[in-house]
Amino acid sequence: MAYKRFTFFGGKGGTGKTTCSSAYALHLARQGVRTLAVSTDPAHSLADAFGTGIGSSVVKLEENLWGLEIDAALEAKKYMEGIREQMRQIVSPAIVEEVDKQLRIAYVSPGSEESAIFDCFVDLMEQAGQKYDAIVFDTAPTGHTLRLLTLPEVLGMWMEHLLEKRRKAMDMMRLASHYERDLLEKLKEDPVFDLLTRRRDRFQRARELLTNHELTTFHFVLNAEKLAVLETERAVALMNEFEIAVGPLIVNRVMPPETGSFFEKKRAQQTQYLEQIQKEFGQYGIVQLPMLDGDIEGMQELEKLLPLLAVLDAEKIAAS
Repeated sequence: MAYKRFTFFGGKGGTGKTTCSSAYALHLARQGVRTLAVSTDPAHSLADAFGTGIGSSVVKLEENLWGLEIDAALEAKKYMEGIREQMRQIVSPAIVEEVDKQLRIAYVSPGSEESAIFDCFVDLMEQAGQKYDAIVFDTAPTGHTLRLLTLPEVLGMWMEHLLEKRRKAMDMMRLASHYERDLLEKLKEDPVFDLLTRRRDRFQRARELLTNHELTTFHFVLNAEKLAVLETERAVALMNEFEIAVGPLIVNRVMPPETGSFFEKKRAQQTQYLEQIQKEFGQYGIVQLPMLDGDIEGMQELEKLLPLLAVLDAEKIAAS
């Protein structure tokens, strides 16, 4: 069977991302693929979908299927502790206290949790192929996810800038210490430069994985409604800009044609947006999921969706 190593499900909040990602992860596992289902959404619903407890440590759900809900606050704390430990090994003891102060400020600053989630996210992607054959990501609502996926590009450029600044600073220090042999000897190695280089290389590896169309694909889940369509248009454009492969879109909660008179207007409106979705995104392929008469919770309920989502295994779904 054809499947991607990394499959992302994203879209506007409340469209059914968790249900679709959980069902697809279950489908892969039932085909013998060692699959990890991961939630990067702060409002975790993965445990609700599978009907069992899932937390910040990987748990086995059934044969070939594991689950993980990334705890952003916990990961941010671990992330800052890791940086603090690295800094203590590099900087002078005289400024350790100031470094700690700056890290405490950074811990509560905007973007700290996203950076921490990204670090965890890269760790998981680098483990793929060893522990797992496939990782299925249930992501946060669109804006949060787009910031997360574009971090390698943004942080990579920032790291290049820092490396250039550090390189110039070290050149000046070596020039100034030309006649002080002991100091010059110490300046031959630069642990700060080495650390920045490792971080830059890590971001580069993440970008290579995310933009590898053989390994990674992103499925948008949306409803046939105006705001969801508009948000998806913007998100797909950004994915294309950052060269992340967009797979077939999943239109969820499609009403049956035999609705009663009460829903006739709603059905007509939905048909209009289904036509717009086909026109805008037909090149990626479209999968329609019907509106169901109850909530999807637990393995038995998820099984109802397996035949419908199995088509995502195909390399390309016809744009009919």
